[in-house]
Amino acid sequence: MAEPLFVATDLLLRRTIMAALWKRAVYHSFIRSSARFLFSLKPAVRKSTKLLYSGVASLAVGGVLCAVPFRQVEHLSHDSLVRRAASLVTDSSSTFLSQTTLALIDSITEYSKAVHTLISLQKRYLASLGKLTPVEEDSIWQLIIGQRAEVNNRQEACRRFESTWVIAVKLCETAAEAAYVSGAEHASVTARTNIQLAQSQVEEAQKLSQDAEKKLVETKVMEVERMAQQAASVEEEMPEAYLRED
Repeated sequence: MAEPLFVATDLLLRRTIMAALWKRAVYHSFIRSSARFLFSLKPAVRKSTKLLYSGVASLAVGGVLCAVPFRQVEHLSHDSLVRRAASLVTDSSSTFLSQTTLALIDSITEYSKAVHTLISLQKRYLASLGKLTPVEEDSIWQLIIGQRAEVNNRQEACRRFESTWVIAVKLCETAAEAAYVSGAEHASVTARTNIQLAQSQVEEAQKLSQDAEKKLVETKVMEVERMAQQAASVEEEMPEAYLRED
């Protein structure tokens, strides 16, 4: 009977040791991931987040090392923790807003370039109207058709990024309001300033694209007028040709 009891006791001891090692491994993994997150933040945000994470780390260690005290977060009230959390939210939403603003401005810029290229091709065609061979005319038309497809693709990208940008603005506005209500006035003011800056930058880019679209419409009107003149001129020349044949 002694041997089975010894085996059972040894098995229980091994399970206890494995459980303790597993808890320690989980704790160290948590600490490493938390450290990587802290170092990825900006210095100002890192400083404000350090105490909060130290409290969370104490809670994680409590299940393994009961001797770790909780004095590190005793001086932080709920109001203080809420303000810190609100500051983190405004920082994250501002980052999201800046990225979507950059993407939207780049897409608008590329769209404007594509429109100006299309305008250039159409003006080239109008300037050469009546002077091109059928092959040359067909070649230019193929370029114009391809560029029109490029303009449509760029415009679709603008719409897609604009919808995401609008969501980012609303998210940043909500974060700014939450920061103000929680008492984080500085974070709220910073978020609202970022919103105004993003909106002004997007408006400037949109003015350029609207100007390009206006010129494209003007070029289209010129194209219709020139084509009508060309058709009228052909109709006027045809009777004279018949008369010469007679």
